[in-house]
Amino acid sequence: MKNIDDRSHLNETDVSPNVDAPKRRGFAALSPERRSEISRAGGKAAHAAGTAHQFTSEEAKVAGIKGGKAPHVRRGRHAVSEVSK
Repeated sequence: MKNIDDRSHLNETDVSPNVDAPKRRGFAALSPERRSEISRAGGKAAHAAGTAHQFTSEEAKVAGIKGGKAPHVRRGRHAVSEVSK
């Protein structure tokens, strides 16, 4: 039986170790430290502007329940709808 990982029969041009990996763009291209700095600045600006919101444990609980009941359309589960007569 032939080993499927044996590529000795292929030319060097047949197997490329770097298969044109997509280049990172935007935040993905930044270092984790730089992303953290930018995020921190945005959070501070939102709080200063009064547009930031911190959930209380009760609000988080309600949001979690609501999310659990939401239809997961992308997963193939659709909400049940009644047929009007």
